[in-house]
Amino acid sequence: MFNAGEYFEAHEALEDAWNAEQGEVRNLYQGILQVAVTYLHITRGNYNGAIKVYARSQKHLKDLADVCQGIQVESLRRDAKAVIQEVQRLGIEHIQEFDIALLKPVSWDEGFRKQRQAHTERETKYTCDRCGSPMHEKNCKVTCPNCGNRFDCSDLNIYFD
Repeated sequence: MFNAGEYFEAHEALEDAWNAEQGEVRNLYQGILQVAVTYLHITRGNYNGAIKVYARSQKHLKDLADVCQGIQVESLRRDAKAVIQEVQRLGIEHIQEFDIALLKPVSWDEGFRKQRQAHTERETKYTCDRCGSPMHEKNCKVTCPNCGNRFDCSDLNIYFD
């Protein structure tokens, strides 16, 4: 959704993931969510909203590793900073002139992408209920390599009752 320019829809999906998580992954989801809202404000011509939400997004992204859960966080920070600098250069009167080609997609770590592809190519018993990716099963633990969602055999009654 984010990479397709569907920023409102990305916000909704990421909000569900963010609310369901704890720790560093929660900050990742919230940071991407707020970059999506920043971009949404820009596409709607809302200068003040874009500036305000961008600052919030950086609070969540600043302490993350350069790559987190396969997401190129450093690239996202850099791209969002370039976007907001252009918004500030244009100012409130000229935000409608913003070139939406500057709104870059979220990038994946190539190694993580290959790992995800390998998982997709294998037969999978479980699909992540948060992001739709095939999940990896090891012993009695099932983990989504994309978003970190996980459960174990004691949770299976939740899925099959």
